[in-house]
Amino acid sequence: MSTYVYGIAAATHPALPEGVGGVGDPPRQVRVLTAGELAAVVSEAPEGLRPKRRDLLAHQNVLAEAGGGGCVLPMRFGSVAPDDDSVTGVLTERADHYLERLRALDGRVEYNVKASHVEEAVLHRVLSENPALRTLAEANRQAGGGSYESRLQLGELVVTAVQVREAEDALEVRQTLEREAAAVHMGPESTGWLANVSFLVDRAGAEKFLAGFEALRKSHPHLDLRINGPLPPYSFVEPGPSELAGTTAEGAEGGQE
Repeated sequence: MSTYVYGIAAATHPALPEGVGGVGDPPRQVRVLTAGELAAVVSEAPEGLRPKRRDLLAHQNVLAEAGGGGCVLPMRFGSVAPDDDSVTGVLTERADHYLERLRALDGRVEYNVKASHVEEAVLHRVLSENPALRTLAEANRQAGGGSYESRLQLGELVVTAVQVREAEDALEVRQTLEREAAAVHMGPESTGWLANVSFLVDRAGAEKFLAGFEALRKSHPHLDLRINGPLPPYSFVEPGPSELAGTTAEGAEGGQE
């Protein structure tokens, strides 16, 4: 039977409360494997696991229960190893890495911030900041819309200006919020977001980080800013090799970002 891995903790980590159910229907019993100074929170892996809401919530709940007793390195949903021995083998092989990560992430949580442009607001902003664009736009308006060539020229100039603003705003979001963060991880680029950034934040400093986010949101009405957290520090388990997962549930995304 394959082994589903929820997270990694120190071997001295307090035991999980009794009755914590894992993924699967019925929920698989959660247990702990130890190897030296490390422990892995695991259960049997159900056949045909997919990222259904019930199992995603079960994965998160196990991590929340385990995290209540101290630092846990969260594995992505769908992390499955061939068997228990494979898990303890990797804990032994990668002990230095996981112990370093446990020390670095102790008392810290992740906040994921995504930013996109409010289309009408950013167009107004780029026009207000660029006299040449305003002049061309006004000339086209007075000419009843302008010629095809002039409309094409204006459109290309606006697209370029918006792209420049996207890069500038993405940098500003990161630089503003990283002041109250211990580390930053850039998420994958995706259509619709000009920034997708995760911040590692001390629990004790979370209020200050959130205040900075709110101040940024209010001062930048042309940005649609969204925040998700506090989360287990999914994005900060690495750098370093992680070979606990032999397979991953199809279509699953870690961190629920």
